[in-house]
Amino acid sequence: MRITGGKYVRRKILCPPGVIRPAMDRMRESLFAILGDLSGLSFLDLFSGSGVVAIEAASRGAEPIVLVEMDRGKKETIEKNLSFVEEEKKVYMTDVERFISTYQGSFSIVYADPPFPMEDKIGLSNRIAKTNIIKPSGLYIIHIPSEEDPAWPDELEGKLKLSDKRKYGRSILRFYTKEEI
Repeated sequence: MRITGGKYVRRKILCPPGVIRPAMDRMRESLFAILGDLSGLSFLDLFSGSGVVAIEAASRGAEPIVLVEMDRGKKETIEKNLSFVEEEKKVYMTDVERFISTYQGSFSIVYADPPFPMEDKIGLSNRIAKTNIIKPSGLYIIHIPSEEDPAWPDELEGKLKLSDKRKYGRSILRFYTKEEI
């Protein structure tokens, strides 16, 4: 895997051991073309795996970047991958549910890439919507398998509204915008 754009373009990213489904280069490139310049924006990467999505965000100016990954077997690879990233960064090796229920800060962009077989992704997204982890006018982006898309609502907890949806093969990116308070 390689970084697709920004100041770290073409930097190689290691793939950690264990179960991983890295975001396709084409999908990542498209995602960050949609997001544009991220200077001055904070970025949270849930289910970060190798950390490639958070590094793509940093490459385009996001700071700080925060990565959450439960599989401790991926920690060494994530840290190696982050070694060249100059932006402020933090890695939490914990369960996403625990993180979102206890973390006190908020982010401009929250990206979630749960394992495709994971159940209750809508429930998780609703729980995220209930917290203050996304700043007002911030974005929540979730990567899901296309066969699950028909079940997804256009609104999460009355706080996040679907603002865009993109299909990449059997993957869908759903973009939700948080209502301004």
